[in-house]
Amino acid sequence: MKLPSILKNGLFPFVLFTFFVLACKTEKSADTNNVNQVISSVRAMYAPDKRVALFDVQSKENTGEFTLIGKTNMPEAISTLRNMLDSLQISYTDSIQTLPADDLEGKIYGAIALSVANIRSNPSHSAEMVTQGTLGMPLKVYQKNGSWYQIQTPDKYLGWVDSGGVELMDKTQFDAWQNVEKLIYTKIYGNAYTNADESSQVVSDLVAGNILSLVVDIEAFYKVKYPDGRTAFVKKSEASTYQNWKSSLEPTQETLVETSKTMLGVPYLWGGTSIKGVDCSGFTKTIFFMNGMIIPRDASQQIHEGILVDDSRDFDQLVPGDLLFFGEKATKTSPERVIHVGMWIGNNEFIHSAGSVHISSVDKDSENFDAYNYNRYLRTKRILNQKDDGLLYLTEEDVF
Repeated sequence: MKLPSILKNGLFPFVLFTFFVLACKTEKSADTNNVNQVISSVRAMYAPDKRVALFDVQSKENTGEFTLIGKTNMPEAISTLRNMLDSLQISYTDSIQTLPADDLEGKIYGAIALSVANIRSNPSHSAEMVTQGTLGMPLKVYQKNGSWYQIQTPDKYLGWVDSGGVELMDKTQFDAWQNVEKLIYTKIYGNAYTNADESSQVVSDLVAGNILSLVVDIEAFYKVKYPDGRTAFVKKSEASTYQNWKSSLEPTQETLVETSKTMLGVPYLWGGTSIKGVDCSGFTKTIFFMNGMIIPRDASQQIHEGILVDDSRDFDQLVPGDLLFFGEKATKTSPERVIHVGMWIGNNEFIHSAGSVHISSVDKDSENFDAYNYNRYLRTKRILNQKDDGLLYLTEEDVF
């Protein structure tokens, strides 16, 4: 009878000893690794992009006992997490807070109350401004930190707005706000007044895309109401009822170009999405919004929408309204980085926000040739009239 080679070579005692040592040593670390891997797996499944999904969950281990801590706005993610841990027979205490927070007392909805409100990465005026919200924009509200509220915009972007920029509402108040007749401000910039007279006192400034409640039509003015209850008057020549505006929407290559040129010279502002200042993707986002489309916030998100038009500088394939993306190509050691976006307007030119909103050319013989962006060109996508999860059409969705 032949002995197994492990016995024949006298290795069995060593292997057995090693097994028991490693088993004792790694039992706890194996459970820790399993818990962390499950959390990472659920995060990758439900919140691969933390800009639009909140899953801030960790585990704490104390003498073999695990406690799950953190916050999320996705109950379904927590359910999946529990099921996966249970299937591994891992004992744990669930201390994860599912948002909205209880201390909001039901006021888990809201609307932007200023012409433009700055939305930041953290609850502090010194924190990075990640985007902006415009007057009347509906919000989900998740939690409070001092005088700051964590909110989510219709394009699902997460951030923090200070109390002066948002009007909080419970479900009844929010439904009432959503159901009243609305007015949209269509001029690029202007004011609302205390009386039906533009020589009267200004109530606030207004920017294109601002949404207000329509109270009554008075000769050359509309009487309007803000989300916070203030009333004012807006010139009819500078606005439209929301329903009339929406029903008249026929976004075309030409209307996209026309809208983009109304913002020529607007200064670049990191996080900006209004006439007061725009970053590159805030600019393209504003163009499409004023043509009835809500598109993702950032260039690195916008690039995933629509259909591919070109990725080899064959600019003859482009039509006005196509989005050009720029950045750093992927290498063996680093992923692609999408850094900039502009919109094609024809004649070998694109319009973009860099320093200010201006027009550049991809024609090397042109006076406005943009060598810098030409050399970091990635590809062009077409999103007009395309159907994607990240593209929302105001004619098809009751956003306001």
